[in-house]
Amino acid sequence: MTAVLIFIIAANVIVSFKGFDDIHFFRKYEFHIGSIRAGEQLRMITSAFLHADIAHLAFNMLTLYFFAPTVISYLGNANFLLVYFGSLLFGSLLTLLMHKNDYSYRAIGASGAVTGVLYSAILFQPDMSLYMFFIPIPIPAYIFGIGYLLYSIYGMKAKNDNIGHTAHFGGAIGGYLITLIKEPHMFTDNTQMVLLLAIPIVILFVMTKLGKL
Repeated sequence: MTAVLIFIIAANVIVSFKGFDDIHFFRKYEFHIGSIRAGEQLRMITSAFLHADIAHLAFNMLTLYFFAPTVISYLGNANFLLVYFGSLLFGSLLTLLMHKNDYSYRAIGASGAVTGVLYSAILFQPDMSLYMFFIPIPIPAYIFGIGYLLYSIYGMKAKNDNIGHTAHFGGAIGGYLITLIKEPHMFTDNTQMVLLLAIPIVILFVMTKLGKL
C-alpha cells in the first residue's frame, strides 16, 4: 500500500471520526444543496471525507484498499489521485445537477470517489473476480460494475432509501472518462469492454433526457 493510499484512507478516518463526535462539524462540511447553492462549494469536496458510521466508513475504505492498488500499478500515484479526486468531483457535480431544486438534500461519504476507482480498476483488469460474502462463487468485475450502476439508476428513480446513488454514478463516470483519457489505447485494445461499461452511462442520460429520473 503506497503512501498516497495511506494518506487518503487516513484522511477519511480522521475526518469521519471527528464528524462522529461533533455534530456541528458534521453539519458544516456535509453535502447540502441549499448551502452549496448559497456559495459553500467547499462542501462538495469535504462531504466525501465524512461518513454516517463506522460500517459506512469501513465498507468504503476496504473497497478502496482492494481496488486502488490496481489503478496505482497502471497509472502511478499522481494519476491515481487524479482519478480519485476527479471521480469525487464528478459525483458531487452530478448530484448537484440532479438535485439542484431539492434544497434540503444532504449526502456524505467517499462512495463517488471509490466507485470511480472501482470503475477505473475494472477497465484495467475486467476479468478479475470479486467474492461477495453472500455469494460463494466469483463474480467477474465488469459484471459487478455494470450491475452496480444499473442498480444505482433504479435507486435514483425509486428514491426509497438514503443511499447517494447519484454520487456513485457520477463517480463511475469520472473514473471511466479519466482513465480513458489517460489511456486512449483502450478504445482499440479493449473496445468491447469500453462499450460494455458505457451501457449504464448511456441509459442514465437517455432516461434523464426523457424525464424518467
